[in-house]
Amino acid sequence: MNKSELINAMAANANMTKADTAKALNAFLEEVANALKKGEKITLVGFGTFSVAERASRMGINPATKQSIEIPSKKVVKFKAGADLSIE
Repeated sequence: MNKSELINAMAANANMTKADTAKALNAFLEEVANALKKGEKITLVGFGTFSVAERASRMGINPATKQSIEIPSKKVVKFKAGADLSIE
């Protein structure tokens, strides 16, 4: 499912216009991104938790030259599904 399919499904489920649904989804995504940029954790009970984790630097190999390179540390977004989120 892509973003436009999600908007269509949400609009039908909530009996909203697609334009209003798109605004709501975009606002949600923007606020999630803003909170994660601040290092905050977002918990949606019954769905899951978004958080930021630090990935340590490590050694890797350049596949083109077979030379060892250092891959720098970076922050990554993690998602842990809630116990109530089932796909049955």
